[in-house]
Amino acid sequence: MPRSISPAGAAGIWQFMKSTAIEYGLEVNSEVDERYHLEKATIAACKYFNKSYAKYQNWTLVAASYNAGKAGISRQLDRQQASDYYNLLLGEETGRYVYRIIALKEILSTPDKYGFYVDEEDLYAHLKTGAVSVDSSIHNIASFAKKYDISYKELKDLNPWLRDNKLTNSRKKTYKIDLPVSALNTQKIPSKPIRPESIPTPIIDESQISIKTQGMSIQNKN
Repeated sequence: MPRSISPAGAAGIWQFMKSTAIEYGLEVNSEVDERYHLEKATIAACKYFNKSYAKYQNWTLVAASYNAGKAGISRQLDRQQASDYYNLLLGEETGRYVYRIIALKEILSTPDKYGFYVDEEDLYAHLKTGAVSVDSSIHNIASFAKKYDISYKELKDLNPWLRDNKLTNSRKKTYKIDLPVSALNTQKIPSKPIRPESIPTPIIDESQISIKTQGMSIQNKN
């Protein structure tokens, strides 16, 4: 789900279009696409919800605007002289959107009531992760992963927002790259000289240690 992309180009778990993502503070380019960053995209989505609620004072209209856009919903409210979602005549997708959210919330709140029984053993295993801060370029992400004794696939699974095999960081921006906790103290010294920019100085940020479960991140508050 975090890697989802729609035919229209909306990406990530919150399905942001590129322009909207940038408007709400996400970085989007060929190497970094924070629409695929679960935590940052969720914060951006919450900012969108709060801004929409300030406009509509109505959560169903907020949800509808997330699907159709604030301009589209506002235009239909004016055109139809309506004041709420349930009295709007909308296209099929947006017309069903809020009802799907309500149905999903109801099922997740009381799964047994609807015949869904999930045992503990059916859940994804918890994976403790920690964040490594990087403020320089990474010439080769596969080599970076190998220094921590993990595979390229493992690193990309934890960091789907890294969209290429390199990270060009000429602005010296600090990025936090998630790694399994077990890998944080296993950084290897490369046996062959490589480009200086590919050897960022990692800083383990203990406040960013979290548990990854079912695609979500629960941050350690200790």
